Amino acid sequence: MTHVSAPKPPANATIISALTYGMFFLFAMTTDAVGEIIRIARVEMDLSNTEASAFHWASMIAIAASGLGLGFLADRFGRKPVIILGLGVYMVANASFMLGQSFYLYLSLLFISGLAIGVFKTAALALIGDISQSTEDHTVRMNKVEGFFGVGAIMGPMLVVVLTGQGFSWTHLYGIAATLCALMVIIAAITRYPEKAAPSETPASFSRSLSFLHNRYALGFSLAIALYVACEVAIFVWLPTFLDGFISDGIAGHFAAYAVMIFFTLRAAGRFLGAYVLQKADWTIVILVFTALIFACFALSVLMGREVAVYLLPLSGLFMSVIYPTLNSKGISCFPKSDHGAVAGLILFFTALSAAFSPLAMAFVSDSFGAGDMRIGFVLATVFAAALCAGAFWNWQRRPVETALAQANRIQYS
Repeated sequence: MTHVSAPKPPANATIISALTYGMFFLFAMTTDAVGEIIRIARVEMDLSNTEASAFHWASMIAIAASGLGLGFLADRFGRKPVIILGLGVYMVANASFMLGQSFYLYLSLLFISGLAIGVFKTAALALIGDISQSTEDHTVRMNKVEGFFGVGAIMGPMLVVVLTGQGFSWTHLYGIAATLCALMVIIAAITRYPEKAAPSETPASFSRSLSFLHNRYALGFSLAIALYVACEVAIFVWLPTFLDGFISDGIAGHFAAYAVMIFFTLRAAGRFLGAYVLQKADWTIVILVFTALIFACFALSVLMGREVAVYLLPLSGLFMSVIYPTLNSKGISCFPKSDHGAVAGLILFFTALSAAFSPLAMAFVSDSFGAGDMRIGFVLATVFAAALCAGAFWNWQRRPVETALAQANRIQYS
């Protein structure tokens, strides 16, 4: 008698999607709270500005290193075990913030958590490809995922303010994150994932990840994303400094006081809206129009000063909303699913590197050419925005990835 094994139940796309949204919400809640944390920890621990800035640097450099060096793990070992590994390390690192008060302890834990973020984020990005039905569906899902990231970016700083306002330490934010992370590890462990993608001819490895640096699609999208991140980070790192001392009655005063929060809110809302818009319009036109609007916001703010910047720079968050997830999606979708982890890791490397160094470049030019006036720093950010817009125009005119995306729809998503 022949034994016929029962077919495996299908992957639960709904739970997988919710888990992916939760992961992005979770790490945004901690990484994007760094501004509030630096403000408090600098006084509590008697740190210089340079020392305090390491709270941002440590995690960004670690995410960059992890994305490039460990992004291939999801392709080699599968999405599920790598997600559980990354979340597990992230959970332990966050829980360890409760062990004591030490600058070097915090710095070490931020670096470890950054490595863990790079591991589970690249696996999660690869997983989005596994459950998508087409490259267009992939882009819509990516915008939804980044929408939840945007919500986490709002909740993190808000939780720090609430916790410290109630007399608790800011480190309790990491305790909350560790608790949520433990729940996600359990959900990830009991959820059935899609079958592992068929391996490529060349096995996933660090050297294969490096080989994508020579691929025009991977490098082109990575550089475009680096330009976008330079514009985005300019807002939440340096906009408060640019508006420092600006006093006005009425709505302008409120915009100045809550400029970064308005930016984050519009960015999050815009990503959910973008998921709808991209189902109706050509993505190349959407990217072109929105990058042109970003450039207009930056250019007019620099030319007309803080009276205009107080409105336009927070408003740019609405136009920035669809850029990162759409470029990220299209860049990943140009490749076979068996390489999605490595490509996502390469893009993440450029993302984190830009997030670490572009604010430093803005500080340097403002100190060197403007005697500390951050308006000069935003001149550099405007150059980044102009380059991004020029690239979007070229992409719309030449459509260099149209063939690769069509082939992916036919072969990878059929």
